[in-house]
Amino acid sequence: MKSYVSPRTNPSQSSYNAGYNAGLHRYAVALAVCTLLLVVAGASVTSNQAGLSVPDWPLSYGQVMPQMTGGVLFEHGHRMVATFVGMLTIGLAIWLTLAERRSWMKTLGWIALGAVVVQGMLGGLTVLLLLPPAVSVSHACLAQLFFSTTVAIAVFTSRSWQDGAELVQDYGTPSLRSLAVMVPVLLLAQVALGAAFRHGAMTVMAHVIGAMVVTPAVLIVCAFVLHQFPEHRSLRRGAIALLSITLAQVMLGIGAYFTRSNVDKNPLLMVIVTVAHVATGALTLASSVVLAIQVRRNVTAPVREAVAA
Repeated sequence: MKSYVSPRTNPSQSSYNAGYNAGLHRYAVALAVCTLLLVVAGASVTSNQAGLSVPDWPLSYGQVMPQMTGGVLFEHGHRMVATFVGMLTIGLAIWLTLAERRSWMKTLGWIALGAVVVQGMLGGLTVLLLLPPAVSVSHACLAQLFFSTTVAIAVFTSRSWQDGAELVQDYGTPSLRSLAVMVPVLLLAQVALGAAFRHGAMTVMAHVIGAMVVTPAVLIVCAFVLHQFPEHRSLRRGAIALLSITLAQVMLGIGAYFTRSNVDKNPLLMVIVTVAHVATGALTLASSVVLAIQVRRNVTAPVREAVAA
């Protein structure tokens, strides 16, 4: 794959920098961090077999704060973190509406809030319907999508994003713009396969085979980015982050497989490695989304595509 790198574009920065809101950006970053903790809390519920430790919803044993013992600690603790994240998301949506000049960012804030509401309803249904696999898998996938959304909002509110794009041109085939979008789609499918295995809907082999497909796709896209645009700061950082997190995820996946196979010897280690695998999976999907966003923003379509369009 060959490419032509156009000279850096340095548009007038005043219009971009005038829209940078440091407080809003820090708030978005905080929400993303809290959402990752929510993913960890959710994975802890499943890994500790605590999914039905609290049989009712939205209350827990008819109380706002039940006795936090046994599986209730994980299940109700997960609900508490989810409530906190929901409140933060309400604040973000309102803040974006009041402070943002970009209408699409205001819309994205309310989309994030809508996702939290749906996620909460799916969480309730998993309890009321006694953990149906379809609902549980949907709950897991939406959690990862929501985390990626919060990370994207943090990127969109950052100073580097407000500074504007540094355009480069891709003449390669297949288009890097298309490949970059393909990776998050494959990763989301892999998340669904992993969730299906964790909730008993299928065996682990589907997830293992999926990893054999997704990992090379990530490696190829990252290699293309680093080879074509080694001097482009945003693209280079995005590719290195995705590559590093993916390699860590592969190692954790192998560890999760073997610790699960020997769970009787060290059940705590199995829980720790599995939860770390789920959390790193969320980071992998989010980093692939960020790279796709940066590619779509900074890499212009090949000339022949532009002419055809």
